[in-house]
Amino acid sequence: MEINLNCDLGEKSIHYNGKNDSALLKIVDSVNIACGYHAGDKDTINKTIIEAKKNKVSIGAHPGFNDKLNFGRKKIYLSNNELIKILNEQLEIINEIAIKNSLPLSHVKPHGALNNMACEDYDLAITIGKTIKKFNKDLIYVVLPLNEMEKAAKKIDIKYACEIFADRNYEDNGQLITRTNKNASINDPKIASENILEMLDKSYIKCYSGKKIKTNIDTICIHGDGSNAVAIAKELKNKLKKNNIKQVNLNKLEKFL
Repeated sequence: MEINLNCDLGEKSIHYNGKNDSALLKIVDSVNIACGYHAGDKDTINKTIIEAKKNKVSIGAHPGFNDKLNFGRKKIYLSNNELIKILNEQLEIINEIAIKNSLPLSHVKPHGALNNMACEDYDLAITIGKTIKKFNKDLIYVVLPLNEMEKAAKKIDIKYACEIFADRNYEDNGQLITRTNKNASINDPKIASENILEMLDKSYIKCYSGKKIKTNIDTICIHGDGSNAVAIAKELKNKLKKNNIKQVNLNKLEKFL
């Protein structure tokens, strides 16, 4: 079996100082880099890409709402044209820096509230997917499975990867428990890694209640700004190796070759 381990990085902001980034880049296979709108800036993007290249980690864009005050985690309702505009602006920012460093983008993963909204809004998910495909038809659209994002990706025939989270719990509908809920996050590395191994073995999402929902799984995410992100990543990497599960860059998964 093979799997991709990814992480959200380059998110320096008033909310997070980026202290975990270097350590995580030595563990994960792919990174989703903030494009300067919800967090980060051009200098941070450049440094993250340089370090990713050094560690043979594939890179992707992590575009979000232009809202550093709320770290992109507050819903903002935009028109179609406004959404396309902010997505293209962010893709252009990171793509230019990626080209300069001779490390092409492999994927795009929407951030925070934008991602959550796309899970529930088919038209929004379609707009994001079409914008990605128009920007570069070879980019992989990272989606949460069992919702409107996966439906949209199938509809527009774009390359897509289904993502689950190691550090978050799930509702009975297969969606993430909202961050305001005390049960939203998993901070214990052993619990996180055991959950992931079970989900990979059986190809299902394990909900907090114990309910299990069948799904495809291509990639596992760890939030880079998590207080225990490095410990969870290390534990998970060790458990994957012990169980003969091969880690690969997202664009090197068999389904994309």
